[in-house]
Amino acid sequence: MNDPDPAAVLLVVGDASETVDTLYPLYRLQEAGLRPVVIAPERRTYQMVMHEVRPGWTITKEWEGYQIASDLAFSEVDPTEYLGIFFSGGRAPEYLRYDEDLVRITRHFFEEGKPIASVCHGVEIPAYAGCVQGRRMATVPKCRHDLEVAGGVFVDEPCVVDGNLVSGRTYHDHGHYIGPWIRLLLDAARAD
Repeated sequence: MNDPDPAAVLLVVGDASETVDTLYPLYRLQEAGLRPVVIAPERRTYQMVMHEVRPGWTITKEWEGYQIASDLAFSEVDPTEYLGIFFSGGRAPEYLRYDEDLVRITRHFFEEGKPIASVCHGVEIPAYAGCVQGRRMATVPKCRHDLEVAGGVFVDEPCVVDGNLVSGRTYHDHGHYIGPWIRLLLDAARAD
């Protein structure tokens, strides 16, 4: 007898998505028996980056990271078919947030109360989509304004859980917030 297809979870990427922000949750989803589905503006390979503030620097330094191929374009996604969504960090959310299909997808997960995770600049997508009003979230401090101007509440902690929404500040927090998000996903999968 074949095992049923594991629950699918969306990972949002684009050029300049942060490498660790993207790969860590992707592998953790696989370990949990879930199926990550990488989505982006179009089906192609994207260049990820690595970000870090180094001693002596007051801004983030960037290096090329690995590449990742998207499974689907935003326009091809029917969000009703997916258990949850992850908004990766890096510079990508700065331009991805304006994609109308991504806004549609994002609003679905917030409206339906499905498990959502966000790290670093990932907050820019749900903020632009009008989904963070009154929601408590962690993000990198330089994105605090993006969150607060959209009505969200900035919390400077490694893991913030606000109902179905789990968030962290940077890749340094992955060990704190990814586990609680995966538990929400597994609970939702069992409830189906």
